[in-house]
Amino acid sequence: MTAVLYDIPGPRARVRNNILGVVGTLVVLGVVGFVVLRLIQTGQFAPRRWEWITYINIQYLLLDALWNTLRAFLLAAVLSLVFGAIFAAGRLSDHRWVSGPATAVVEFFRAVPLLVLIFILYYGVSRSLGITISAYWAVVLGLMLYNGSVLAEVFRAGVLAQPKGQSEAAYALGMRKTQVMTNVLLPQALRAMLPTIIAQLVVVLKDTALGFIILYPELLYQARFLGNQGQLGGPILQVGIVIAVIYITMCLLLSALANWLEKRTRRSPRAVVKAPAPPDAGPGTGAS
Repeated sequence: MTAVLYDIPGPRARVRNNILGVVGTLVVLGVVGFVVLRLIQTGQFAPRRWEWITYINIQYLLLDALWNTLRAFLLAAVLSLVFGAIFAAGRLSDHRWVSGPATAVVEFFRAVPLLVLIFILYYGVSRSLGITISAYWAVVLGLMLYNGSVLAEVFRAGVLAQPKGQSEAAYALGMRKTQVMTNVLLPQALRAMLPTIIAQLVVVLKDTALGFIILYPELLYQARFLGNQGQLGGPILQVGIVIAVIYITMCLLLSALANWLEKRTRRSPRAVVKAPAPPDAGPGTGAS
């Protein structure tokens, strides 16, 4: 066990940590048990509270909302990756007339809250510039600008984190900067950045729920609609539980995809980083 970041606990510290762990677990279980007990006492798990989900029209409504969420997420994720790659390359450029504007764009969209971006795109652009942007495109473009800026910093940090010897060796072999970036640095950086990229894509998926503010019919919008239906008994809690389960399932599937990609890249022959070959012993450097 390494002791670089912290001191290895002694016998008394381990006992204290175990006691705190047990107490913390009991407190969490107590809170969860209390909530479940209150839900049972108030009849939230009664069958009549869940009848709404058996209606075929509501099932179609939820499926349509799920598709709206997924299509906004998929397009926003692709555009965010492209946006991030382009502006990361711009920030890494040696030309200040390229890196300067790229830095300004990335820092600006990182600083503006996503909800404000969506509002500006949906209400501000259409009313001020006369350009009509649908709710779908306002959500997609807002997600692209914000998350693409974050991914641009992730890409840039991943490339800069590579040892300088990698690029110096590539330059010594006569490679140009584009070749060094695409053939040497990016393949290694992508493997290191993959967990962070997937984590940001999970954020993109969850942020699609902000679309309900501008009446985009995604999952949260339909959850609020169904939860306010008096003829269904106003099952806002039950609908919220179902929507939460759907979001959790999608996030787990995305995480499983990330793990699969990580294992696949590790098994790939290209993932094996070969040790640099020792320089040939020239006439002037060899042993006499």
